[in-house]
Amino acid sequence: MTTSTIDNSQRVAAKVAGISGLLAVVIVIFGNYALLGPLVVPGKAAETAQNFVAHSTQVRVALICFLTYGLSVVVLLAALYVIFRPVNRLLALIGALFRLVFALLWLLTTLNLLGALRLVGNAPYLQALEADQLQVLARLQIAASFDNYYVGLPFFALAATVCGYLWFKSGYIPRSLAVFGVVASAWCVICAFIFLVFPSFDKTVNAYWFDSAMAIFELILSVWLLTKGIRTPNPGEADHIARSARKSVSLRLPVFL
Repeated sequence: MTTSTIDNSQRVAAKVAGISGLLAVVIVIFGNYALLGPLVVPGKAAETAQNFVAHSTQVRVALICFLTYGLSVVVLLAALYVIFRPVNRLLALIGALFRLVFALLWLLTTLNLLGALRLVGNAPYLQALEADQLQVLARLQIAASFDNYYVGLPFFALAATVCGYLWFKSGYIPRSLAVFGVVASAWCVICAFIFLVFPSFDKTVNAYWFDSAMAIFELILSVWLLTKGIRTPNPGEADHIARSARKSVSLRLPVFL
C-alpha cells in the first residue's frame, strides 16, 4: 500500500484521533483550570493545604481528569501511528514513542497530587511532623506535578513536530495547516528546552506562549479530522510521496516495528 490510497483503518483512525484529541483538550483544561487551579495559592503553602483538605473530592476529580487525559493521549498516539505508518513507519513510531513518554510523565503528575493529599490527611504516622512542615511538603508535591509537565512538554512538542512533518508529507490535511503545526510545535520544543536550562525564561516569554500555538493547532486538527477526515492526495503529489516512501529507511526496518 502507498499513500496514494487511504484504507478504511486510516479513515477510522482519523475519526478516533479527532475524538481523542478534542477530549484531551477539554479534559485537561477543565481539570487544570476549573478544578485544580483555584485551589493552589501561589507562594502560600498553608492556604493551598487547607484548600486541599476542604476540597479533597474536587482534587480527586481533577486526578480522574488527568488520568483520562493520559488515556486520551495513548489512544491519540495509536491512531496517529495507524494513519502515518504507510507514509513513514520509522517517524510514525518515533512520534508515538515521544507521546508515550509524555503520557507516562503525566501519570507522575497524578501520583504527586495523590502524595500531596496524603500529606494533608489525618493518618496517624503524620503526627511525627509539624503541621507547617506537612504543608510545605504537600506544596512541594504539587510543584513537582508542574515540573513533570515541563519535563514532558519537549517530548509532546517533538512528537507534534514529527507528526506535523508527516501531515505535510502525506497531504492528508491542507499543507498550510501542516506548516503551522510544524512551526508551532518546533517553537514549543525550543521554549521548553530553554526554560529547563534557564527557569527565568518565563519572565521573557510568558509560559502560556510556550504551547498555546501548538494547542491551537492540535485543536483545529482534531476538529478537521472529526468533521472532514483525511483526504487522498492528488495523483502527482501521491506519486511523489509513494516514491519517497519506497526510499525511506523505515521500510527496511524489522517487521515488528
